[in-house]
Amino acid sequence: MMTEKVLQKLQVKSLSILNEHGEVDSSSTIQLSEEILKKMYAKMLLTREFDQRCINLQRQGRMGTYAAAYGQEAIHVGSTTAMQTQDWLVPSFREQGALLSRGVNPELLFLFFMGCEKGNEIPKELHTLPYCVPCATQITHGVGIAMAAQYKKENLAVVTFFGDGASSEGDFHEGLNFASVYQAPCVFICQNNQWAISTPLKQQMHSPTIAQKALAYGIEGERIDGNDVLAVFIATKRALKKAYEGGGPTLLEMLSYRLGPHTTSDDPSRYREEKELHLWKQKDPILRFEKYLLNKGVLSEEEKKVFQEKISEDLKKHALEAEKICQALKNQDICEFTFKK
Repeated sequence: MMTEKVLQKLQVKSLSILNEHGEVDSSSTIQLSEEILKKMYAKMLLTREFDQRCINLQRQGRMGTYAAAYGQEAIHVGSTTAMQTQDWLVPSFREQGALLSRGVNPELLFLFFMGCEKGNEIPKELHTLPYCVPCATQITHGVGIAMAAQYKKENLAVVTFFGDGASSEGDFHEGLNFASVYQAPCVFICQNNQWAISTPLKQQMHSPTIAQKALAYGIEGERIDGNDVLAVFIATKRALKKAYEGGGPTLLEMLSYRLGPHTTSDDPSRYREEKELHLWKQKDPILRFEKYLLNKGVLSEEEKKVFQEKISEDLKKHALEAEKICQALKNQDICEFTFKK
């Protein structure tokens, strides 16, 4: 009997450019204008401020259950900045940063979390699907869009988001297999935030990384520092270029951490240690990028303050307008959400 080792050694590439001190790897070449860098920073601030406002509204009884993206802003903004207008974005249930970065009006997202169906009416020209709450089902949706575009000979790619928990679902494996067989133009972004609600990664799988699962489907897999917005941008840009050129799908495992609860109905203090949370807060993606921009002279303390004040004021107006719309629709028995008196 003859035996042959098919794989001698498993290797997964990893990418990190910007460390927690805001210092860039000297071997890296960042070709982004100051204008784009500032826009990325503003979008990351917008995502976090949107999160905080939604949490406040939920605690006041003015909004339904909410899943915050606190700590994962670099993944949302870095990846969508790399996308082109014709590309499709397929989110799960925690990608408000990606949707906002893509140009979705905050008012629509407020309406969605207020239980109003109107919140799903994303303009067609944005090529962005609404939130998908069922775990992992959006992966096959994304592959379907990519296969349709391929059939119609449209030069575009589909970026699909999901979490580490979703990689344990059948839809993940079915989606990657179909994308691989048909060499569909897909970029799969797994946001490995370490926790599938209360289940830690080490209890979800025995494999050291999620990126290596790409090997089973004959596609490229790479692990990225998901708290490094520059690394996220470069990795996504590279995967998109490959997809445009007919090189097929890529699985990007973005390593990050869910700094907040799974949703507003969750209490993470019951299952994770404060020490772990503290360590990851030191790797905060916004603070890291902010240090880089300040050190580089792209951003000033005054500009930072202006960004924060404008974002806060704009979101306040959008939230109030969403409440008016939601209440008007409720009076017509169209919106199900009930406001506390």
